[in-house]
Amino acid sequence: MPDAPITIAIDGPSGSGKSSVSKAVARELGLGYLDTGAMYRALAWWCLEREIDLADQPSVAQAARELPLVMGTDPDDSSVRVGGTDVGAAIRETRISEQVSAVATNLDVRAELRRRQRELIEQERRRHGGVVVEGRDITTVVAPDAEHRILVTASEDARLSRRATELHGAAAAEQLAATHDQVVRRDRDDATVSAFFEPADGVVGLDTSDLTFEQSVRAVLDIVHGAVPVTAAGPPDPGTPHTPDAEEHR
Repeated sequence: MPDAPITIAIDGPSGSGKSSVSKAVARELGLGYLDTGAMYRALAWWCLEREIDLADQPSVAQAARELPLVMGTDPDDSSVRVGGTDVGAAIRETRISEQVSAVATNLDVRAELRRRQRELIEQERRRHGGVVVEGRDITTVVAPDAEHRILVTASEDARLSRRATELHGAAAAEQLAATHDQVVRRDRDDATVSAFFEPADGVVGLDTSDLTFEQSVRAVLDIVHGAVPVTAAGPPDPGTPHTPDAEEHR
């Protein structure tokens, strides 16, 4: 546990590596882990189960306020439960991935889930000495006062390749085409309410396009430990060719 509580805030687009890297960093440092994107997915699942039209923004916002959500914050068991039901697998299904932007771009929903996210961050700072929290606009809106703020990015080709391999087991033209909408269209929609492609002032930028999973984890740990300057340029490129491992690096 750190000598003083810390929050490591990590933003990034789909397929950049932020989720798996954040888990590994939390595990390495003995911190809690919070996947804020899973919260939006859980709400989308809850609304669809209750046959709430995701285009009905007031109804979806009300559902967000009533959502019986419990987030696991152990990086080795980051469960997501809604009303006692484990929805960890269900919220990763294609039907959720294709529709979650309708929830994530609802400004009233974002206000409610951000409130919950801040509560969870404070809880983890008290219980475990800190938390690695990842998603969209974490570094600028949810936790702008975090001790460490990092924007993890990657080229569109790298992100598509990772997500296609994760979802379809390969990254040939057919799999890339099937994945394109979930990555590119979703990021375009989410970018209307959240900035996650360029680091804001004081946020370190980390491009993982040419990094392995292990190198990406090490780069974040180096930032946290102060081994690299805290500038928008991020850590130096270690120069090792990229080898996609989408099961671990997404």
